[in-house]
Amino acid sequence: MKWVTREYVHVDRTACPWLIKKFIDPEAEFIFVPVEKIKEIVKTQGAIPFDAPEVKLGHRDGKCSFETIIEEYKLEDPALHELAKIVHSADTRDTGLAPEGIGLNAIMTGARFNVKDDFEAVEKAAYVYDALYSYCKYKLLREKYKEELEGMNRKQQREFLRKKMQETTT
Repeated sequence: MKWVTREYVHVDRTACPWLIKKFIDPEAEFIFVPVEKIKEIVKTQGAIPFDAPEVKLGHRDGKCSFETIIEEYKLEDPALHELAKIVHSADTRDTGLAPEGIGLNAIMTGARFNVKDDFEAVEKAAYVYDALYSYCKYKLLREKYKEELEGMNRKQQREFLRKKMQETTT
């Protein structure tokens, strides 16, 4: 399926392609155009619009597009919902929700100067979102197994959590 959004990607427009490819449409193709061309691309190529004004998969009810896509596609993964807090924080500058958002905003701002185009930005940003997703799984597992972890040394904790993380992906 083709997906279309505004050109000059930043936080939401790098996070959403990662989300779409990883959880919704592994074969997704992305199109980045000036905002005024989005309706034309939807009409001529049947692309699904996201993170653009007046589209279903855009900002609404105080949520960023990443959160809207999670909601629309009924994605229930708790780690994904944790990641959504970080993306929201970075995209909306609501740093009280997730302090990690400050770092994500800085990374995505700087990344724009290190790539030749939006396609490369999305491709390279995927590693950042993979890492943040793993961090969110780790964070939730630390909370869930807090008592068990207290009796372990650092190396044991790491191996225990690594094993639990692998169990959640298989």
